[in-house]
This record gives sequence, structure tokens and C-alpha cells, in this order.
Amino acid sequence: MTYDVAALGELLIDFTESGTSPQGNSLMEACPGGAPCNVLAMLAGLGHTTAFIGKVGRDAFGEQLEHALEEVGISTKGLVRDDLVHTTLAIVASLPGGDRDFSFYRNPGADMMLSQQEVDADIVSSTRVFCYGTLSLTSEPVASAARYAIEVAEQNASVMAFDPNLRPPLWDTMEHARKEVLWGMGHAHVLKISDNEIQWLSGREDYDEGIAWLRERYDVPLILLTLGGEGSRAYQGDLRVEAPGFHLAETIETTGAGDCFFGSAIHFILEHGWRAYTQDELRALLSWSNAAAALVTTRKGALRAMPSAAEVEGLLARE
Repeated sequence: MTYDVAALGELLIDFTESGTSPQGNSLMEACPGGAPCNVLAMLAGLGHTTAFIGKVGRDAFGEQLEHALEEVGISTKGLVRDDLVHTTLAIVASLPGGDRDFSFYRNPGADMMLSQQEVDADIVSSTRVFCYGTLSLTSEPVASAARYAIEVAEQNASVMAFDPNLRPPLWDTMEHARKEVLWGMGHAHVLKISDNEIQWLSGREDYDEGIAWLRERYDVPLILLTLGGEGSRAYQGDLRVEAPGFHLAETIETTGAGDCFFGSAIHFILEHGWRAYTQDELRALLSWSNAAAALVTTRKGALRAMPSAAEVEGLLARE
């Protein structure tokens, strides 16, 4: 089978705040998540064939996650179960201003235990786009599995889509994180990077200066910079294009917004072909992706909360 998009990485349970009990205790909702699968969920909802490669525990949360993938239309052919290590968990706390604080139960977590031998090379060698991040580069054996999959995808001439998705608590040192993020840059055709990530990586406060620093060192053909609620920018060749964000009164949290944006951008690439785009095309890519990301902030639980094409078009028509 040929897939439009395959991804390797973390699949986990995000526990998000969901009110209080009658006794005054915080209630937490167990939401299926993990950046790679959030991206795939958006793409599957838009009609693309998708597959995930990763590992969960042989426990109740692992079963919940497998069922969630099947429910949204992501192939679980590459999903492996671990008999000894439990499914990775994350506690997501909302901070003032819309940002989030993550606390991970991953020392180890099942996603870290995927080995090179467990990677389904048939999936990787038959995908148009391959998505990867850095959470699979934090430690072995999954780092070797990720590097192997990236090598296979490159041999297949897949479009390589990279989101660093920096989570400082998961790294032994930030020097190690920086090394792996830069390694990922060296293999990317499409990069999705956030405002705070480019500032951290480049040491530049100005976003354009940070992107220029990056482009001097790595030949990434298309760079997408997300700016939270302020919108996003695209850099390709000599073009720099910006599109404003959408501010919705119904926004409740930002979990999955960046993943929804990235999935929407990959959807545009699949629909239009991988090539150099015009200024108008890049603006359309950004606007559509910004609208989709805004919609997902109005819902709980990213993987099951991705908007439909009709919802995105409806929001764009309102503006």
C-alpha cells in the first residue's frame, strides 16, 4: 500500500484540566495525543492515507490510543506494544497567556523503547511525505529507530517534514537537544518551527534574523514559522510571506494547534505538489493552516478534535 503521509514518534496520553469535582479536586481528562499522530489525524480527516510508527505499552492506555488511531483513520500497522514499559503520559497545565506547561511520565515510557528492528520499513518506503520530530531522538533505542526510518524515507525520495517540537524537560541537557534539532534540520525539506524555538536555536530575538541564521547553515527549501495567535510566516527562496492569525472567543486551550497547522500545511503540499510556490500560494497555505489551528484551540483533546475542511472554509469565509 502507498501512503500519503507516515510519521514516527511519540503516541501518548495528554491529561488536561477539565474542571473540578464536587469535592473541589481537579479533574483531568485523558486525551489521546502526541505531535506526530495529531498531524496524521488532521491529514486523515482531510482524506489522506496515513500511517503511524511507534510504541505504546500493553496496558489500558495503550489500548485506548490504538483505538483512537483506528477511529480517526490512521493505520496502526506500524504500532508496536511493549510488554514491560508503560504507555507514556503527560500532564498539561494551562498557563496565563495561553501557553502550556508539560510534565511527562517517561523515564522510560513505551515510545522510547521502539527499536530499529521494529520499524516497518515497508511503510516508510511507500510514503509520499515522512514526518519526524526530536522527541524520538532523546535516547536509545528509539533514536536509532528514527535515524533508520529517516534514511529509508530519504532513499524513497519522500518529502521530509520536520517539527522540532522542543520539550526541554525530556532532554538530559539543552546542548544535546540543540545537537539533535540541528541534525534534524539537515534532513528536512519542510520545517515547521515556533517563534520561541527559533529564538532559542539561533540566539536571535528577531524572527527574521533567526531564520536567516538558520538558512545560512541549512538548505531547508520551505520554512514555516508559527507565531501563536499572531499568525505565521513562510520562507521559500526569495519569498517571505506572512498571514495573520484568527482570534476566536471560544478558545479554551492551545494543545495541538501547532500540529493542526503542520498537518494543514502538508495537506496543501499534497494537493498542489512539492515545488516552489508563488507568493499567493504561500499566503493561501498560511491562512488555511492558521484557520485550522484556531479552530482546534476551541476544543479539548487534539487528536480527536481536528477540524474538517468545511469548518476551516467556513471560518475563512467569515473573515
